[in-house]
Amino acid sequence: MSDIPTTALAIATAVRAGELSARAVLEDHLARIEAGDGEINAFNLVMADEARAAADAVDRVVAAGGDPGVLAGVPLAVKDNLCTRGVPTTCSSRILEGWRPPYDATVVQRVAAAGAISVGKTNLDEFAMGSSTENSAFGPTRNPRDTSRVPGGSSGGSAAAVAAGFAPLSLGSDTGGSIRQPAALCGVVGVKPTYGLVSRYGLIAFASSLDQIGPFSTTVADSALLLEAIAGHDPLDSTSIAAPAPSLLSVLDQGVAGLRVGLVTELMGEGIAPDVAARVREAAEALAAAGAEVGEVSVPAASYGLSAYYLIAPAEASSNLARYDGVRYGMRVDAETTAEMNTATRTAGFGAEVKRRIMLGTYALSAGYYDAYYGKALKVRTLICRDFATAYERFDVLLTPTSPTTAFRFGEKTADPLSMYLNDICTIPTNLAGHPAMSVPFGSGTDGMPVGVQLLAPALGEPTMFRAAAVLEAAAPSEVAR
Repeated sequence: MSDIPTTALAIATAVRAGELSARAVLEDHLARIEAGDGEINAFNLVMADEARAAADAVDRVVAAGGDPGVLAGVPLAVKDNLCTRGVPTTCSSRILEGWRPPYDATVVQRVAAAGAISVGKTNLDEFAMGSSTENSAFGPTRNPRDTSRVPGGSSGGSAAAVAAGFAPLSLGSDTGGSIRQPAALCGVVGVKPTYGLVSRYGLIAFASSLDQIGPFSTTVADSALLLEAIAGHDPLDSTSIAAPAPSLLSVLDQGVAGLRVGLVTELMGEGIAPDVAARVREAAEALAAAGAEVGEVSVPAASYGLSAYYLIAPAEASSNLARYDGVRYGMRVDAETTAEMNTATRTAGFGAEVKRRIMLGTYALSAGYYDAYYGKALKVRTLICRDFATAYERFDVLLTPTSPTTAFRFGEKTADPLSMYLNDICTIPTNLAGHPAMSVPFGSGTDGMPVGVQLLAPALGEPTMFRAAAVLEAAAPSEVAR
């Protein structure tokens, strides 16, 4: 569409050098959004005026001889569950209608401080609950690779925005695969960092012990750039790791010679489409060809991850979402009494999937059932952590599919919640363990749609994980056009 570079690294380098204006970059991307988002529906809100003001501010810093930061002039899309001061933040739910946060999420502050230009708030499954972005009060987002198919979820808008070229970078959140699964289905890079590496302050909570914010991009290097910018300790988040952010860009060319890579057997069998499994095996062969030692590894408790997750996450959600009561913010449906008003507001404000999970979670936490369900799920979580620890004694990184299949068609799984939940079977174990993982595009399936392969690493193992990702990116089959 223009001579504007396509990667965040190239854009930031050109803007910082004064070779390209942030305003020119922004206008190019706003034109793409204007031309294409009517069909894709990646954005709930485009922040054109705010973005122009931010781009002009970056250009003034450059003109004065200053450095606006490592993301100078890079357009960035923000998932609509990250608070942005004075800008509607909806979680794609009617219950937050009209709410404008009085503060910015820490990650929103950090990308702005690094010179990025937030272009809009992206669509998601309501309160980040879903695997297809069909559960949104603003309508579904479509997959830019094939608009008859879903983009994945819950961060479908953020993944689609990058895949469609509306922004080189976007931010998503990942509770059970909500960054990695849509990244795989849309053919982009998506990263879930170590739990606590990126501040959750200002992320509207779904399941607090699982949620983590991370980047989407078209290249591994761009994800490294964004993760470096948002990572690091934040005193406003009690779960934030008190350690410096890891250096990632500096390790991308180190290769994988001597690295031990384990192919997880439990996540390569039943339920994984043959074309997806074939790509994962090809990825293992590519790592071996680059000098890695590749073998099979068992993580036995991973097969129970889905069951444990759908008790732990809804339980935490039922607690977190109790605050939406029609009193403090967002929608209110008036009624005779406070209790009736609470009920009427929540009935009208929440969609079917959110109600389903609140009920599941409330049941799992109820007297008489707590030990049988929630307590048992926490024990399974401990077993998963132990099994991963054992696996990482033998291997530096693990390899699995990201999603069991390529992108499916709209409506294909909405009538059967269990078949929808199975989309996250490969991604959930990592959230339960709190470890980092990322999806890297690696060719396509028999239907021509993108396939993502997933790399897993132990806590704070991002540098090693990114080294392997850079090798896979270079070796990826070229069927999927970027």
